Amino acid sequence: MESLQVPSLEQLRREVWEANLGIFRAGLVTMHSGNASGIDRRRGLVIIKPSGMDYEKLRPADLAVTDLEGRRVQGRWKPSVDLPHHLYIYERRPAIGGIIHTHSNYATSFAALGRSIPAYLTAIADEFGDEIPCAPYVDNAGDHVGEAVVKCLGQAPAVLLAQHGAFAFGSTPRAAFKAAVMLEDVAKTCHLALLLGKPRALPPNEVRKWYGRYHTTYGQRKKP
Repeated sequence: MESLQVPSLEQLRREVWEANLGIFRAGLVTMHSGNASGIDRRRGLVIIKPSGMDYEKLRPADLAVTDLEGRRVQGRWKPSVDLPHHLYIYERRPAIGGIIHTHSNYATSFAALGRSIPAYLTAIADEFGDEIPCAPYVDNAGDHVGEAVVKCLGQAPAVLLAQHGAFAFGSTPRAAFKAAVMLEDVAKTCHLALLLGKPRALPPNEVRKWYGRYHTTYGQRKKP
């Protein structure tokens, strides 16, 4: 039987770099805000954007590599100040392999109000399978952000943090990037709909149907 191939650290580094570049190109971050990370659980390492570095100048070699205690083991630059939040989430959610943090405009408009985003749209049902929750406001001391995110994290691969921004998750950095892009897209549509009226959330059974179809029959599947 063919064994599963474990991605190399360089492959993960490339994917984390692409995710960081992706959130910048998609307009989900400005200047130095936000970050993307990935974890290599077999090696016990996390790769994350350096603190305060311009996205357009970022190269794969610039990324900070740390152990699971946050100690830098590779790279010349110190890691993002959000590293403790990423480490907290990785430790408590073993299925997560990539994390994106942004202050993207439309998602953060809901966070500014402390409002979750109900499953108003089939696109929300498809990607998120539930409402996108908003965690209560916390300060940035210690593990407060990580604790708030983990406490609210349900089926949806995203959590808003009141008066702060958004976190998106995936089994890989690439999957987390997709969730971050989809989060901002549906947040924009919902924001606009709320300007026009009062949208209604889909019934839970309809959400399950759309989510089930999207995650079983949508797209291409590799043949066994």
